[in-house]
Amino acid sequence: MDDFLYQASIYLAAAVIAVPLSARLGLGSVLGYLAAGIVIGPVFGLVGAETESLQHVAEFGVVMMLFLIGLELEPRALWDMRDRLLGLGGLQVGLSTAAIAGVAMYANHPWSVALAVGLTLSLSSTAIVLQTLSEKGLMRTNGGRATFSVLLTQDIAVIPILAFLPLLALPAIPHIENDGSIDRAAKDLHGAGHHSLSLVEGLPGWAVTLVTLGAIAFVILAGVYLTRPLFRFIHATRLREMYTALALMIVVGISFLMTLVGLSPALGAFLAGVVLASSEFRHEMESDLEPFKGLFLGLFFITVGAGIDVAYFFNDPLELIGLALLVILTKGIILYVVGRAFNLRGRDQWLFALGLAQAGEFGFVLLAFSTQQNVIPPDLSQKLLMIIALTMLITPLLFIIYDVLSRRIGDGTPTPEPDEIDEKGPVIIAGIGRFGQIVNRLVRASGLKTVVLDHDIETVQLMRRFGVKGFLGDPTRPELLRAAGLEKATVLVAAMDDPKQVTRLVSYARRQRPDLHIVARARDRTHVYELYQAGANDIVREMFDSSLRAGRYVLENTGLSEYEAAQAEQTFYHHDRTSVRELAELWIPGMPTGENKKYIERAQQLEKDLETELLELAEKHAKKSA
Repeated sequence: MDDFLYQASIYLAAAVIAVPLSARLGLGSVLGYLAAGIVIGPVFGLVGAETESLQHVAEFGVVMMLFLIGLELEPRALWDMRDRLLGLGGLQVGLSTAAIAGVAMYANHPWSVALAVGLTLSLSSTAIVLQTLSEKGLMRTNGGRATFSVLLTQDIAVIPILAFLPLLALPAIPHIENDGSIDRAAKDLHGAGHHSLSLVEGLPGWAVTLVTLGAIAFVILAGVYLTRPLFRFIHATRLREMYTALALMIVVGISFLMTLVGLSPALGAFLAGVVLASSEFRHEMESDLEPFKGLFLGLFFITVGAGIDVAYFFNDPLELIGLALLVILTKGIILYVVGRAFNLRGRDQWLFALGLAQAGEFGFVLLAFSTQQNVIPPDLSQKLLMIIALTMLITPLLFIIYDVLSRRIGDGTPTPEPDEIDEKGPVIIAGIGRFGQIVNRLVRASGLKTVVLDHDIETVQLMRRFGVKGFLGDPTRPELLRAAGLEKATVLVAAMDDPKQVTRLVSYARRQRPDLHIVARARDRTHVYELYQAGANDIVREMFDSSLRAGRYVLENTGLSEYEAAQAEQTFYHHDRTSVRELAELWIPGMPTGENKKYIERAQQLEKDLETELLELAEKHAKKSA
């Protein structure tokens, strides 16, 4: 027990120190976890042999991650991805295998060994890549979706690869002593190696196929027909922890079933997630499993770092680093070409190429299995193990390179030519998204003519389908504003999504037209101050009015009459408008508001004044009621 608590303290302390530091430096959490593992493992030797067994448990985080991703994808969405799964993913695995096998054959390895090496290194790290994409908010980009498609294809490809590898076995391989690290993934959660329990062992091929299909069918049917009654039964107990227990039971049970039939638990969990994507309990499962996923993935990354064999690395560091970089370069070039063939451009293309250029945790599985089946010699397997670990350590740096490149290049899509504006009106509306379209509808319905500008061609085309004419172009461009009639307009509405663009437009318009009335959309209170200094007349915070109305509903349902709640709402509204103007004079650009003493003191006083006003209003209503 004492040893367990000691090890747990070491792992947690390393994560708590290294990960926030890495995140603050802009390096991401994955590099922090890997660095923490290296420090407590190879550097200081605070952890030891338990790392291997711990990693098998930690890899369950990958299973949970794919289950949660599956919850975000309905079956129709998965069907829509079929071209990318088969084309993009299949092409990447095939070309990467061929290229790496070719390099291995050039290094005088037999073709069978070279092919096994190519298959092993062609797979990327699902854990690192998906975690980083989620952190950086890149999952919904074209590059992120393409990357996920390839990772899913690779997870599926592990199954036929495991079936194919024994056919490449060499006649005999002399026994070479190793430290056991080659076999560390032989019995892990991904299904490689031998399990004490199996539903397919010893069965003929046709029977294995039937049992496998039966297991998949069971997962689908159970997801459709059994989960809802189970959740309703748990709901009746009114025990919150039972929701978490049920969500864990679903993922663990499916993983176990998949291992019994020789499939990847990650793939089975993803399939179950897709089946449950339309369930009303989807969000409940997401919130229950998210903390476990993060904890297990973090632990997995730490064990990867702690498992680095420093002694082996320093025997020939230049060769190992060179081979790791060669793998990344080879896969990166292939990914760049494949991405371009599938119409990925700009930053999406670089995200696809750099994000998947490493080898992954499935490589550990395939290496262990290949060594057991006499496909890859143990000495070569040890070297490949180190190469895979090094490419995974380099991956966070590749994402940093992507961040630098993405700031310098566009998204790769050709910029359409702006429309020729042939209309002018008293009201110019810049930005016709969810905010600007309401303004436009109200003004036009009141009989006033508007000139609508937006830089998004899909938005403009959608408007035209509904009979609303809009013009394509960047509303911050001076020539476009002049063509829209800025010199004679009465009102300008700055309603774009990007706060910086709104501020830039307001500043330019105020310089050109000191008499123009400008209504501006603000992201938050700080943006209000920026727009105030830029010269906007009326500033509307995105969420302010709707939040105020929600507060009025709360008051109405906690004892106040509609009239009393409405008066409280109006009092708050007028007080806030006055407060914002005062605080805008005290706000200093570039200085955090928490460090501005005059701002804080005045804000606290204004808040007390508001409380006094509302209490006086409540007392006034109480006297009238009495």
